[in-house]
Amino acid sequence: MGIIGLLIVGIAAGFLATRLMRVEMGVVPTILIGIAGALIGAVVIRMVLMITGLLGGLIGAVLGTMLLVYLWKLVGERR
Repeated sequence: MGIIGLLIVGIAAGFLATRLMRVEMGVVPTILIGIAGALIGAVVIRMVLMITGLLGGLIGAVLGTMLLVYLWKLVGERR
């Protein structure tokens, strides 16, 4: 998401969050908090996706290796 998209999402998130949490704030603080929240959220989501991507890659690698070891043992027993 580009900077402009992040700003728009941040502004919308600020207004939604203040309404959902029933907090009365001015327009400028609402926008600034929303933008900061969007930036923090984007960083956190990217970190979570990176970690789960690495974890998924590790699980896939272990499963693939287990399959190869099983096939290796199967071929070795036939000899």
